[in-house]
Amino acid sequence: MWRNPFRRRKPDYARWTERDLALESAPWTPLSDLDDDDFGPRAAPPRYYDRERYRSGWRRFLPERARGRGKLWWGSRIVAALIGIFILLVAWLAVTAPLSKSLEPIAPPQITLLAADGTPIARNGAVVDEPVQVSELPAHVTQPFLAIEDRRFYGHWGVDPRGVARALFTGVGGGSTITQQLAKFTFLTPEQTLTRKAREALIAFWLEAWLTKDEILERYLSNAYFGDNMYGLRAASLHYFYRQPENLRPEQAAMLAGLLQAPSRLAPTRNPDLAAQRYNLVKGAMVAAGYITQAEADAMAVPQTDVRTSNDLPTGTYFADWALPAARADSEMSYSRQTITTTLDSQLQAAANRVIQRAPLGGAQVALVAMRPNGEVVAMVGGKDYSQSPFNRATQARRQPGSTFKLFVYLAALRNGWSPDDRISNQPFTEGSYRPSNASGRYSESITLREAFAQSSNVAAVRLLNEVGSKAVIETARELGVTSPLPEGDPSMALGTSTMSLLELTAAYAGVAANSFPVEPHAFPAGEGGWFDWLLDGRGNLSSSDRREMEDMLRGAINSGTGRAATLSIANFGKTGTTQDNRDALFVGYAGEGDNRLVVGVWIGNDDNSPLGNISGGGLPARIWRDFMQAALGASAAPPRPTPSPDPSGPVQPQDVPDLQDIPLGDGRRLIINDEEAVLSTDIEGVPLEMRIRDGEFSLDIDEAAAQRELERRVEEAAQQ
Repeated sequence: MWRNPFRRRKPDYARWTERDLALESAPWTPLSDLDDDDFGPRAAPPRYYDRERYRSGWRRFLPERARGRGKLWWGSRIVAALIGIFILLVAWLAVTAPLSKSLEPIAPPQITLLAADGTPIARNGAVVDEPVQVSELPAHVTQPFLAIEDRRFYGHWGVDPRGVARALFTGVGGGSTITQQLAKFTFLTPEQTLTRKAREALIAFWLEAWLTKDEILERYLSNAYFGDNMYGLRAASLHYFYRQPENLRPEQAAMLAGLLQAPSRLAPTRNPDLAAQRYNLVKGAMVAAGYITQAEADAMAVPQTDVRTSNDLPTGTYFADWALPAARADSEMSYSRQTITTTLDSQLQAAANRVIQRAPLGGAQVALVAMRPNGEVVAMVGGKDYSQSPFNRATQARRQPGSTFKLFVYLAALRNGWSPDDRISNQPFTEGSYRPSNASGRYSESITLREAFAQSSNVAAVRLLNEVGSKAVIETARELGVTSPLPEGDPSMALGTSTMSLLELTAAYAGVAANSFPVEPHAFPAGEGGWFDWLLDGRGNLSSSDRREMEDMLRGAINSGTGRAATLSIANFGKTGTTQDNRDALFVGYAGEGDNRLVVGVWIGNDDNSPLGNISGGGLPARIWRDFMQAALGASAAPPRPTPSPDPSGPVQPQDVPDLQDIPLGDGRRLIINDEEAVLSTDIEGVPLEMRIRDGEFSLDIDEAAAQRELERRVEEAAQQ
């Protein structure tokens, strides 16, 4: 039977049984007359060491059992402890520094975003190319890297004390080996601490144990940074010399090897003189290492770069900044560059930019979001000028939506049995701590919901929220996809005092347009799910009557209410919004049919939240919305219905009124004047047209589709006659 030689054997008396004790004490045994103190179960145990011998010295600090142990006992336990520590370190590295990580690029690879028609719109990320194979590289390509970075690479186990000493005394070569550098930029942070250096050395030993030398060198060359946003030898050789690394000449390889010490500072495209000095140092290291002779080094001239620009797309736009994080999350971490098609419509984006550029914004900022009812974002503007301010006011800014929030209040009322023809008090509040008022100061005994929504009555909206309950309004907003905080029990919520992003608000209107909600805005085409996905998607919809009545009120807000400046010749639906003191002005709505239907939100405001002056939701935002829809859908602005004479007992004067630059002339004509142009909208024999004067030039815009329909109608009438 195997016995552990390092285990302390118990004395014989410790293994005695009761039978042994009884036999030992029996009177017939020769030992029966002996004293128990001399021998027997109560005899003192034998001494394995001299107690007096270890009363001084370092052994006195040890437990009494360990004081008399020999070298074999101590050696076995030290070896066992080292093995245990090694196992723990290996387990720790397996969790914190997986070996597969050294196969991944250290920088996110370059992603090129395309518009839906294939037009490149943005490029972002590091230029990373395919890994290199040492077996396929000529010796003169790898030798410069070994000479300047790690001359004894094939002779050490990850850490080279001689290399460290040489670097300290001569200044040639780095203090860290190639294995340590791979460990540093693959697994560790760039902090300069003793703890990080210790981990670097430990991971270097680990890499040496699991990988061959050629594998370590391949991963190092494929991940190292060479300046100019180039990562890896293949990307760098193509960038600086337009050559694959397998075809590099000796002087070109030496130049690239010299960049690794300070890539940004030594890049030959930026500092050719410093790059040449470093190149000469690399040649000297190659001579010292025996790779080339001094004569060969003298014959190697400074190589000329051959940079061919292919990365001339902008690295950021408002849409790209919003889309790229999702692209990174969905893309695989690989060395290859990626090209991803987005939902952006390049023509619609250009139309949005044109409309924004010609709008008389003054010092105010603007945001525009256009999406399909399914959430595909086709155009996005986050400000007047991305180069001046990349802050995206369509996705990042959280501002009050104003009266555009009334969509949720009135929709909650419809879902709770109210009708657009039901009446509600339009009297001013005289009790309570919160007393909202109508901007014009005009009130009436009562008003229908349809009229209150179209004319944006504040007192009617607050009373309707109190009748329906804030909980029902919040529930409706949540179902339509609003995730921003909405305070329950706050009556001011009816007037849009809770902040949210324009993208979030526009997506909620898209849910009404699609009658399928919530709508998730997205920048990349979503695959069509099967019937099983449709069954379990948990999406909601409105009843046919609720949707019809809600769209009837949205249409009334444009055709006869506060949004008259946004009227088109086709069916359009929307709502204006203006916050207190005209700090925010919005218009959100949709138009078009089928696949061409667009949901568009427009916001105007100041970044410091200061008042806009006379800009309201029914003015400039509505006209921007209309102009964009004209370009997107080919629908000219239709003459609005004449504004009836005010009735003291009828609808109130709306808060979201167009400014005085939008002048109705009667008979279907309207004159719009701004800082840059004058526009006369009219109708000639059923064909809408616009006459514009801009910078002294006259232009005429005719709704060709409407003209064609009118022509066909007249031909049909003539044929019938």
